[in-house]
Amino acid sequence: MEVKARVYDVDRFWEFVHQPENADKHLELIKGEIIEMAPPGEAHGFLAGLFYHHFLLFDPQRKMGVPTVESGYYTPDDRYTVLAPDAAFRLRKRADAPLNKRWVSMMPDIAVEIKSPSDSMAQMRRKAAIYLENGSQLVWLVIPDQRGVEVCRLEDEGGIQTEFIGIDGSLSGEGVPPGFQLELAALFA
Repeated sequence: MEVKARVYDVDRFWEFVHQPENADKHLELIKGEIIEMAPPGEAHGFLAGLFYHHFLLFDPQRKMGVPTVESGYYTPDDRYTVLAPDAAFRLRKRADAPLNKRWVSMMPDIAVEIKSPSDSMAQMRRKAAIYLENGSQLVWLVIPDQRGVEVCRLEDEGGIQTEFIGIDGSLSGEGVPPGFQLELAALFA
């Protein structure tokens, strides 16, 4: 008799992560499979906080959008994937009021993923593709060891375009939010 692995959807995953034995776990759902990740280290958490801080400083009244840290995002078209970017920004015109108590039912406009020692670039790029193919406009893959960020965008033909920006460069929101700039030296000082 063949035993099949259980496939989780958004609702079953919500129930799973809120069971007491899972309270301290950092989990994501990709194509119905629960992925457990090690809790991020201090430097990782600090970088995520800096992104949130810079998004909030740029738009303190949150008139342009909503910044988040490690919030769950999924799309109604794919109820088998829930990602929790280290930091994110969602334009106000796409943000619910009041904010969701559960996961957000759309991908953020900008997703920020910070590379942990246990992450491979292939894993990070896979997540970037999921974000971009499901509505994100930009994904920033932060690579602390290289003191830089790989910027990922969806091309017109559907492929993923990447560009590495080092510590002497800056990130642009490219219109999300309009006018947002972040000098990488501020992150890796």
